[in-house]
Amino acid sequence: MFNNRTHDGRNNIAGIKVAALRKAMKISQREVADRLQLIGLDIDKNAVQRIESGQRFVTDIELISLAKVFSVTIEELLNRD
Repeated sequence: MFNNRTHDGRNNIAGIKVAALRKAMKISQREVADRLQLIGLDIDKNAVQRIESGQRFVTDIELISLAKVFSVTIEELLNRD
């Protein structure tokens, strides 16, 4: 049977990297949401929190926007190292 979660139960693999990048930039989850809204992605602080904690799936459109906000590639967001 197909399982769409990680081995540790997360709904995404990018959330860990999103949290690390956000903390490295010393910005809040609200600021990430604000920056995403500025580039046209309607998302709120709670959605950012759920992405980071792995409780929420992330769409390809959201991955593109997150990569733009953090000035990284999509591959970097998906890298598990």
